[in-house]
Amino acid sequence: MGSEKRDKATWPRVRKFFNDIHLWLGLASGLIVIVVCFTGTVYVFNTEIREMSASHLYRVEAEAGAVALAPDTIVARVESALGGKVRMVRIPRDGSRTWQVAVQKEGEKPAPGRRGPGTMYAVNPYTGEVIGNISEYKNGVTEFMRDMFSLHRWLLLDRIEEPIFGELPNRTLGSYITGTATIFFTIGVLTGLIIWFPKKLKNWKQGLKIKWDSNWKRLNHDLHNTLAFYSLIFLFLMGVTGPQWSFPWYREGLQKTLGTWRAPDAPREKPPRSAFPPEGAQAGNIAFYLEAADEALPYEGDYAITLPPDSTAAVSVTKNRTGFLAPAAGDRLTLDQYSGAVIEKDVFRDKPLNERIAGSIKALHLGDVYGMFTKILYFFACLVATTLPITGTLIWVNKLKKKKKKARKEAVQVA
Repeated sequence: MGSEKRDKATWPRVRKFFNDIHLWLGLASGLIVIVVCFTGTVYVFNTEIREMSASHLYRVEAEAGAVALAPDTIVARVESALGGKVRMVRIPRDGSRTWQVAVQKEGEKPAPGRRGPGTMYAVNPYTGEVIGNISEYKNGVTEFMRDMFSLHRWLLLDRIEEPIFGELPNRTLGSYITGTATIFFTIGVLTGLIIWFPKKLKNWKQGLKIKWDSNWKRLNHDLHNTLAFYSLIFLFLMGVTGPQWSFPWYREGLQKTLGTWRAPDAPREKPPRSAFPPEGAQAGNIAFYLEAADEALPYEGDYAITLPPDSTAAVSVTKNRTGFLAPAAGDRLTLDQYSGAVIEKDVFRDKPLNERIAGSIKALHLGDVYGMFTKILYFFACLVATTLPITGTLIWVNKLKKKKKKARKEAVQVA
């Protein structure tokens, strides 16, 4: 009996300890968390919002029964129109979408922050017409989404040129602030799970319901506890992956935990090369590479083909499944540019679990792990996360008022 009493007395102290951590970290990071989570909510559908605002760059109308031109015909027309060399081609499975072609002109250097080789253009696959420059296209929506990203990552401090603290760049300062707030948020998620359990475990089901007909204080409490519980796994994934973009030590620790860390001075693997071609051999064309890719990866999907920059380089092909539940991670092939032989085959689902997780960190943070399905889940989870500092603060304020009221009542009784 004595042991049971001690156990019952210990749990409230443990619960109070975690409750205090949850409270003070929440109060310390609340405003930043609201900003980061709200902008994250908007940014979940960044790609869809941008494409909707510039549908002429991503969608194409074709007559019934129309057939796309041969890939190499499209490449030839693009190179003729733009006077550059096509380095990469994205070929969607959906016939209503434009092709995206990366073109590198002589002497052109990649713009800061731009990924991939060359400038990306939208092309009509049925005519070979260059529709527009995707890389440099701007409108009100793209500028708004750029602001949302800056607010999410750096609290817009990257827009201020003069350093606020010493020599520390404002971009880095903003990243430190959001990264620290995200760490506090993640600890809050874990401590919140602990204090979610009621004093009497048999009443745990109460934490799964929202009493909509109760007073506003109880309703606010239920919204905080119950919605957070249902969103828990997504909130944790967003929180635990976010700080890697703020702190190198955190990124290194995450990589070491997953067993994928490599020292910065570790020798880099040499990229695969095509076999030395027989005299007079000609490199294959895109249709040839697509055929080889379909044989190695026999399923329907979107393609991204990076063409070899010289006579000894290999061809890189990435293939992604499509659909509502399609995984974000693609499968990669490295092909010999002359024979089409597979030099390397990198199928995502065949990788060890730790490598799959490490390769999905960005997708786990953004929510596109399994296409639109997980994006919708992340959208609602981010929405919940935005409200948690508000509902949590109201719970704290209500408790303070209750304590003050109780203290005044006791003082009156003593008097």
